[in-house]
Amino acid sequence: MAQTHMLIKVLIVFLLIGPLNIAMADANPPLKPSKADRCPVCGMFVYKYPDWTAEIVLDDGSVYFFDGAKDFFKFYFNLKSYRPHKTHADVTAVYVTEYYDVELIDAGKAFFVIGSDTYGPMGRELIPFRSEADARGFMKDHKGQRVLKFKNVKSSVIDKLD
Repeated sequence: MAQTHMLIKVLIVFLLIGPLNIAMADANPPLKPSKADRCPVCGMFVYKYPDWTAEIVLDDGSVYFFDGAKDFFKFYFNLKSYRPHKTHADVTAVYVTEYYDVELIDAGKAFFVIGSDTYGPMGRELIPFRSEADARGFMKDHKGQRVLKFKNVKSSVIDKLD
């Protein structure tokens, strides 16, 4: 009987703490830039380009907004230049705006079309999509060159967009 009461107590504690762990997984939901937020790469006011916004969150709580995925990647690949004491291990969340839904999505799960005829605020741009099927359809319709996952986007790819 005492073991049953102990098991019930453990279950109650687990049920109470469980939702906290789920909430902690979403501790860094995407934010919207304010009118004062500037892209740290080019200096443009990000709020003017809500269809292109990208975001990086660091472990110290700092949030950086970008006017497109291209500048987002420039910052990410050159993190030491922008935040000398930070590494990629200090990045806690990355977001890009999905082209069709115009919603911030996890950049790490996104598919990016390179070399299309669609331009962003800073000219040639990586176009982010939630699904590979959407990215491939867009690539076909907009003369894109290829589709890349986050981990396959390299600094050399970004350099060719300028």
